[in-house]
Amino acid sequence: MKNRYSLLLLVASLGVISCQEKVTVATDGGLEAVKDSVIVYEEYMGEEPTTPEETEFYEPKVAVVKSATASNAPSDAVVLFNGTSLNNWISTNDSTAAKWHLNKDGSMTVNDKTGNIQTKQNFGDVQLHIEWKSPLPVQRDNQNRANSGVFLNGIYEVQILDQNDNPTYVNGQVGSIYKQHVPLAMASVPTGEWNTYDIIYHAPEFNVDGGKIKSGDITVIHNGILVQDHVELKGTTPYVGWPKNPAHGKGPLMLQDHGDDSRVSFRNIWVREL
Repeated sequence: MKNRYSLLLLVASLGVISCQEKVTVATDGGLEAVKDSVIVYEEYMGEEPTTPEETEFYEPKVAVVKSATASNAPSDAVVLFNGTSLNNWISTNDSTAAKWHLNKDGSMTVNDKTGNIQTKQNFGDVQLHIEWKSPLPVQRDNQNRANSGVFLNGIYEVQILDQNDNPTYVNGQVGSIYKQHVPLAMASVPTGEWNTYDIIYHAPEFNVDGGKIKSGDITVIHNGILVQDHVELKGTTPYVGWPKNPAHGKGPLMLQDHGDDSRVSFRNIWVREL
């Protein structure tokens, strides 16, 4: 108790410090403890306002955006697929025209073994909306049942999989950040029905030498359920090996052809650049 009391007195005597610092203090027992700095907001320091008007501001004006509907993307969105063509997509293998199937119902389906497809346009931080469904009748199991993926920047995968009555490794199940983050819940609709992913992605930052100085992060809402809550991207999401952190700028969004006749379909894909 004496040691703890002495430590508290010492920390208190340090006062308010910068939120960028950490202070190391020695206890009476010779052990060291690290005290996190206190967060201080400089704009709220100084003389306290005495009227409500002093804490109100009217600039900058907030942009007006019409929200998404079942058939339309938000008014400021980049529409990547609306069911009419694959013109916004190319083959990842050779940059030729995307070879996936364009369906009469306004969706597209993986064309087995033709390879991944990706957007012609590159993106950084985005809000992404995408809808997908697994096929009926059900075929195979584990990682070979309706396996695909949404890749942010072309290298960070949010897993797509028919998880219904289909156990697999949890860091590779539907809604996972592949091999990194287990989803908070399994929120899939019945096989053959349409799922939605709403994804918020912030890209990592790199210094001039290519070293990562700030991790990227991803939030995923699956069918209205939060399954990834602002999780840190520790690097790429490889099938084998550790995550890697190659320096990069903006990149494409990519959809996966798993090469096993997955027959996953997609529709209503749009992004808002953040």
